[in-house]
This record gives sequence, structure tokens and C-alpha cells, in this order.
Amino acid sequence: MKLSHREEGSVTVIEPKGKIMGGPESTALHDLLHELIENDRKSIVVDLGKVDWMNSTGLGLLISGLTTLKKADGELKLANVTEKIQSLLTITKLVTIFKSFDTVDEAISSF
Repeated sequence: MKLSHREEGSVTVIEPKGKIMGGPESTALHDLLHELIENDRKSIVVDLGKVDWMNSTGLGLLISGLTTLKKADGELKLANVTEKIQSLLTITKLVTIFKSFDTVDEAISSF
């Protein structure tokens, strides 16, 4: 997985690309979230549009990110959730936990 991020006003958009399956990238996402929180960037959108695949470890990373931000009085929202990932969220009933939007702009506007 490749990980990049950009600022859109008061919102940070994190853009993972490829497969989210744990390993070294889990540390990169964790470190990025903590760095953003330390810099008072607590409104986060994760753009999943370029994610090919996600396993249970990847879901765990998202849940961990959501929990970390909630503890810091922040929010994490998902955008561009692909059909494969949407199905994974539905099967695991995580659709009830994550706020999900069709586009990054919609997710940004929801803050």
C-alpha cells in the first residue's frame, strides 16, 4: 500500500493506494494519524477509491484509526468506498460504525 495525504481546509484527506493488509503499512497509517492529531488535524477522510483489496487486518487499521481519533475528539470518515470494501463492511456490520460517503467532497462537507 502507498499512503499519501493532503489538506482540504480544516480536513485532512488520507489516500491509501493498493492493498491494505497490515504489515509495514499499518505502522505508517498509525504514525500518520498520531502525527495529524499532534498537529491538531482531527477531521480525517480516508479516500478508499484506489484501494484494490482489504483484509481483516486492514479493517482493523481503520477501526484503530477511528478509535484513536474519537479519543482525541476527532472524526474519521470514509469516501469512495469500492463495492468490494462496502461488501466487507456490510458482512462485518462495520457499516453501522463508519460514516461513509460517495465522494471525498461529500465527506469533507459533512464536517
